[in-house]
Amino acid sequence: MRHHKKGKTLGRIRKTRTALMRDLARALIINEKIFTTEIKAKALRPKVEKMITRGKEKNIANIRLLTKNLGTVPAKKIYDTLAPRYQNRSGGYTRILKA
Repeated sequence: MRHHKKGKTLGRIRKTRTALMRDLARALIINEKIFTTEIKAKALRPKVEKMITRGKEKNIANIRLLTKNLGTVPAKKIYDTLAPRYQNRSGGYTRILKA
């Protein structure tokens, strides 16, 4: 039974699911727009919003965490462009549109 199991599995095992989420997050941060399924977008949204919130407070721990999870280029983009853009907003950085 699946009682108390939190989160979407997206029909994948854990390794491939985390790789998928990492790649989608990188693409969204670099391009600022992606086309994907609604379920994947809903699973990705909280992860990206938490990363942007971490980027708003620039300290060494957050820099290392974002660089570890995303890589150098997306982490730098969060600090340089996205965090200053959303400095006065306390959440809701992303939105999902049906195409």
